[in-house]
Amino acid sequence: MTELRPDKIVDLSMTLSERLPLTWPEHVPFALHDWSWFEEAELPTGDTTRSLGPYVTHFFILDEHAGTHADAPSHYYAPPGSGLPNAAPQGEASAEDLDLAKLIGPAAVIDVRHLDGQAEPGASPAITVAEVESWEEEHGDLEPGEIVLLLTGWSRHYVAGEAGRAFLHEPVVLGSRPAWPAPEAAVAVHLHERGVATIGIDAPSIGSAEEGNEVHRAGLSREMVFVEGLTNLEQLPPRGASFAFLPLKIEGASGAPGRAIATLP
Repeated sequence: MTELRPDKIVDLSMTLSERLPLTWPEHVPFALHDWSWFEEAELPTGDTTRSLGPYVTHFFILDEHAGTHADAPSHYYAPPGSGLPNAAPQGEASAEDLDLAKLIGPAAVIDVRHLDGQAEPGASPAITVAEVESWEEEHGDLEPGEIVLLLTGWSRHYVAGEAGRAFLHEPVVLGSRPAWPAPEAAVAVHLHERGVATIGIDAPSIGSAEEGNEVHRAGLSREMVFVEGLTNLEQLPPRGASFAFLPLKIEGASGAPGRAIATLP
């Protein structure tokens, strides 16, 4: 087995915390609560904690698409026979069916941070096929099996407090600032034609703030996988690192949080 050196591992996962802006607006917020403490202890409310023994355990409430997570095809496709306009076989493919082979592989990091801010408030700057082709001119054509990671720089807004409102609340709810750069649907098609099965992004969604449906359907209909909510992509080289994401195996889920890492060359 190849030894993994700690200094060659980069954690690409967002921390889950009630203090951080990890949940999409209007979705169920993340919550972490005590279920058993080491011993009975008084709470600020005057009540006491519950003790089941000399150990501590918590329970949490977590949206499927919060923090670092992968989208399953059922996120955008209804089950066959449902009678809905978007019903398709993909509607039966949920989180436990995600192909792990697509989530482990060589990373190709495309830096699009220069697009940040180049859109109207409430809208995302478009990552176009021309952006991808420009990267390919410098680094070579993308190859089958590579995992494309879009470095937008947006994860810098994933912080606690007032500054964290820039991550989702200001661009999506208030429409008071431009949102994260997001790929057009044609980019998913282009990457699929290159043999790329997985796209990751260091933003809350692969879709734009104003219209996220098209790119999701373009990719998920082609059995691609999207990993959203990554961070620390700026620590990776354009090529040479390896990527891995392992989603929670949740039956029937339309997406699944998990842990993403990269190993440096």
